[in-house]
Amino acid sequence: MLSVVVAPWGDEPVFERNGDEPHDAASTMKVAVLAALRRAGADPREPVSVVNTFLSRAGGEFANDPDWDSDPVPWTLLGATVPLGLLTERMITHSSNLATNLCLARAGHAAVEEVWRRAGAARSASPRGIEDYPARDAGVHNLVTARDLVRLLQSLDGEPELLELLERNSFRVDLAAGLPPGTRVAFKNGWFPGVRHCVALVHPEDCPPYLLAVCYTGPLASGADEAAADPAARLLARVSAAVWERRHAISAVGAGSAAP
Repeated sequence: MLSVVVAPWGDEPVFERNGDEPHDAASTMKVAVLAALRRAGADPREPVSVVNTFLSRAGGEFANDPDWDSDPVPWTLLGATVPLGLLTERMITHSSNLATNLCLARAGHAAVEEVWRRAGAARSASPRGIEDYPARDAGVHNLVTARDLVRLLQSLDGEPELLELLERNSFRVDLAAGLPPGTRVAFKNGWFPGVRHCVALVHPEDCPPYLLAVCYTGPLASGADEAAADPAARLLARVSAAVWERRHAISAVGAGSAAP
């Protein structure tokens, strides 16, 4: 299943393909955790104990697996106390699962769900933490749609510090890889075997910014960090490049019109 949504920044989509089809959220839900922390007024200097034990939404506890984490840095800090801002940074820039669950524990599930609600999300939700397999097995799933990912980034208008953090994402292997080098882009991707998603706010120098969300679920997604080892990442890059070629038409096409 491939879902694609293109929208001018601050406006409705001009192109949708399976835009409301739900996918496993993977790490795209980390944007909602980021927004929940900011809107709760969390102080980035607040001390947080780095632990690897979390409450499952199904009852009991669960833990993260370092072998499934893309960021080794928070694991070197187990048992230490660090500023919340460090964990927030690693959650976005290096997609740390351990940092995400620590941030989620600070923000609270209700605050994250409020972020989705305020964004106008129709079918997306983040009711459990990363790797909360007991909750997953009990039918509690983190889901997103491409349309709701666009809504989520649109909802960050007026919160430039969050968008600036998304610009520092290190994993430029899918949508960002389809853009000319040096293009300014705020984005968050998510992946594991069978899934590859990304949502991006692209800032061309020669036309207004636009939003692109692509969600892919299927056998092309190897779950690898590098594009060379993940055909789905290369697919998303090709979609991004095709949209870039039509960037001048995006803001000119009225909402609900044909694709640019």
